Amino acid sequence: MFAIIIRVLFAVFCIVTGAYFAEGFGHPFYPEVWGVIWGAMWATAILMLEWGLRRTPPKGLIAGSIGLLVGLILANLITSTVLSFPFSPEMSLILRVGIALALGYLGMMVSWRKREEFRVFLPHLSHDEEKKWKILDTSVIIDGRIADIAETGFLEGVIIIPKFILNELQKIADSSIPLRRKRGRRGLDILNRMQKSGSLEIVIEEKDFPEIKEVDSKLIQLARNLNGTLVTNDYNLNKIAKLQGVSVFNINELANALKPVILPNEELKIRIVKEGKEPNQGIAYLDDGTMVVVENARGLIGEELTVEVTSVLQTSAGRMIFGQQQKRAGKSRPRSRDNE
Repeated sequence: MFAIIIRVLFAVFCIVTGAYFAEGFGHPFYPEVWGVIWGAMWATAILMLEWGLRRTPPKGLIAGSIGLLVGLILANLITSTVLSFPFSPEMSLILRVGIALALGYLGMMVSWRKREEFRVFLPHLSHDEEKKWKILDTSVIIDGRIADIAETGFLEGVIIIPKFILNELQKIADSSIPLRRKRGRRGLDILNRMQKSGSLEIVIEEKDFPEIKEVDSKLIQLARNLNGTLVTNDYNLNKIAKLQGVSVFNINELANALKPVILPNEELKIRIVKEGKEPNQGIAYLDDGTMVVVENARGLIGEELTVEVTSVLQTSAGRMIFGQQQKRAGKSRPRSRDNE
């Protein structure tokens, strides 16, 4: 809303300025009207230029600015020579503005098209600068681990929060289902925490795709338009995005990669928490959430065991460890028929 107000005020300023200066030319046919028209055209051109530069890579902006500066300097040198000849004030103004606009435009466009040559002068701007946009989806925001990853500095670039993702989070937070409402509010809290962090650059993307109904499809289209990376922990979205050539940063894959390596014959100290699906199996979990399936531990729920790892299975959903009981960490209390 603030940006819209600023743009409206700028347009009004251009129109008023055009009407004011038009009176000085003494145009015989409604000078104020012509001034308003020229002011409106000038405001429209500037606003369109601002809109077009929103997603221009920094290298392109720097190259275009240098070209514009060089063009204006050349225009000043030329007009200082040309205007030494006797011209009327109106003709002098037209020549000065026309030459400045022409050379400024040519310098900016030529430099922008040759922006790759500026790598010699700007080595810190990489060829893939535009690929550093990181676009977050709903699942990774609600998950919450993205905030810790971003604050550690491992998530490089600008973090993009699409407006339609904010709308979806708001709908989830306003849900009548308590668990769903809690998840939505957690996602909003995570975003507030990330915005308050001084080390992160977060941009709210206003662009939407009304012709696309599904949120996942909108995310993929936005990532393709920005040539950015989609950050998610949604398995299906991850696969679909990669099929369409979109770069994906999967939080679950990162978490699996950071888990400590466990090899067969290693010993683990665990606590059995529930029964397994197969007969005589007991289930335990490591601190990182990895499931441990222990043979012949079905009746040892609540007890601590030291198990020997027999095999490790890596799946798309995570990692599973299979082991067998080696020795008891503590003795279970014997049952008696009186207690049954």
